[in-house]
Amino acid sequence: MCAVGCAVALAPGYQIARETREIRFIPGQNPALAIHVDFTLRNSGTSELRFIDARLPSSETTGRTDLRIEVDGVETTPSALPLDESPSQPDLVRITFAKAWMRKQKLELRFDYTLRSPVQFSSYVTIEPESFHLGVRGWAPHLQPAKHLLASYPSRPPRMNYQIRVPANFAVMAGGAPKGQKRFGSEIERRYEVNARALGAFAVAGRYAIWPTNGSRNATVFWTTQPLSEKTAASARQVAIIWNSLTKDFGSFDRNIAAPSVVESASVQSPVGGRGDAAAVSFPGGALLNPAAFDLGIDSERFFELVGEALARNWFDEEVFPSVEAEIGMGDGLPEYASVVADESRRGPSGRQQRIYAYLQRYDAATKDSDETPIAATMASSPAPQRRIALAKAPLFYIALEDAYGEASVRAGIAHMLTSLRGQEVDYHVLRSVLEQSTGRQLGPTFREWLDGKGIPSDFRARYPLRADAPAPTR
Repeated sequence: MCAVGCAVALAPGYQIARETREIRFIPGQNPALAIHVDFTLRNSGTSELRFIDARLPSSETTGRTDLRIEVDGVETTPSALPLDESPSQPDLVRITFAKAWMRKQKLELRFDYTLRSPVQFSSYVTIEPESFHLGVRGWAPHLQPAKHLLASYPSRPPRMNYQIRVPANFAVMAGGAPKGQKRFGSEIERRYEVNARALGAFAVAGRYAIWPTNGSRNATVFWTTQPLSEKTAASARQVAIIWNSLTKDFGSFDRNIAAPSVVESASVQSPVGGRGDAAAVSFPGGALLNPAAFDLGIDSERFFELVGEALARNWFDEEVFPSVEAEIGMGDGLPEYASVVADESRRGPSGRQQRIYAYLQRYDAATKDSDETPIAATMASSPAPQRRIALAKAPLFYIALEDAYGEASVRAGIAHMLTSLRGQEVDYHVLRSVLEQSTGRQLGPTFREWLDGKGIPSDFRARYPLRADAPAPTR
């Protein structure tokens, strides 16, 4: 706390004085994104620095190739970190300087690389022959703090400029404020500025049919590969209800985003299903859905479930970052729970109950042939059968909290966490703390029963008994 509040440096470290990014779409049978990132850094710490570490975009999930790094205009080759400092993290590298970086001096650091359609699906990067998307995280270098107990992450500059160069017939959505554009033959370069209050740089671009054609800022927007049917207006109203419900219960997401967007992308995959399963991922202010999701019908309840889960991730995956241990229980469980809240707003108590029954059915189906691991012990790297079980059970944990301690107080606590810890990592301890504050109750027994135990608690089963003639789960 003293280190954060002190204006005088207490440890080795540095600040980001300036940052610019360039994104260029390279079309073709094997489309790619050329990424260029420039940093101007200032040594603001207590001593000289011989190296800094950086987390690069994952070569597995972004297809990163052709890496080039320059320090003050001179190319340098990064090295892997010692195993005792970074076991099994191949994308965390060390950039060693030819001479010591002295206190108060500036340093120019430049990254160039190419992203290609990855072998392993990433929810932050998709690249297709006629479209692409980049989320807020995962595609740009993430500079690490100096190696010292009191060192903090390098501070973000007050403003960051970036530009996106795409074919002239591409539509573009991006973060921050537009700062003009310039034409280069058959391409257009669009420029943006992100201030310290904004989420960060992101982009969704491609050759799409856009609805509504008038581009109203306050209306739900659909970007699809083919024009949609006459049902679009009714579907847009339902998506708007989901967005407004999330905003009411969990706070305003971003004042620059007035309405949600729904975009088609063939690259999107289900984290536990097959490549052909209907699936959705989020981007700031929107949901990216694959063709299988649109094939369900844009007026189907399953379509709205997928949209709701993806939109909810704006709050629970962009506002705060779940720790590795909480990736399933919070990173996945909270958005799905929030989509139940939105469904209740759309369809009333029956919508809430139907979703609860669906999760119970998925849990029962998933545990028939697989052993369960507790939610707190199940991570994104766990085997798929265990993830399926935890993904079905995690949203019910939050429903159980609402049943026991009240909807209003639980939602208020979660909203407070999102507001007060924006941009920070959160875990189960943080969640329990904010909920105990908002409910005025000790939640240890409930957390231990649901997160550390196996099975669905008997009192929950009694409140939501499954009928023998209940419909089969939708996934």
